[in-house]
Amino acid sequence: MVSITINGETTEINADPVTPLLWVIRDELKFTGTKFGCGKGLCGACTVHLNGQAIRSCSVPVAAATNQEITTIEGLAAGKSKNPYIGQAVRDAWAEFNVPQCGYCQPGQIMSATALLTNNSTPSDADIDNAMSGNICRCGTYPRIRSAIKKAAEVQS
Repeated sequence: MVSITINGETTEINADPVTPLLWVIRDELKFTGTKFGCGKGLCGACTVHLNGQAIRSCSVPVAAATNQEITTIEGLAAGKSKNPYIGQAVRDAWAEFNVPQCGYCQPGQIMSATALLTNNSTPSDADIDNAMSGNICRCGTYPRIRSAIKKAAEVQS
């Protein structure tokens, strides 16, 4: 048994400690907003927050997340992140700038953007590029993502 705290709720999971956190989130806990992309931590589709920092859940064993605060896209939407106002500002900016096309990568993009803005309320273009690198969008909405992050930063300051 592994004990994890996800979206503010502590739960016991019967999982092998080396199981990737992604599979516990999706298969055991049914938080399917976190997506599987590459399985190697390279695409960002599986991004969640671990103690407020963006991580790739496909490459982190569930044992590494014990006694830590995990937030998924569902928790962010429910206001259970470190700074719920930032999550709402990012979601509003995403809608304003029509960021999603297919939408598959968007939970990971949003999780990375909110982690950035939680730690840096006035990011430069370089800060945005650095924080968002590794979040792949096959639809190529990168300019809209950057604009949305800047708008969310403006709104929250």
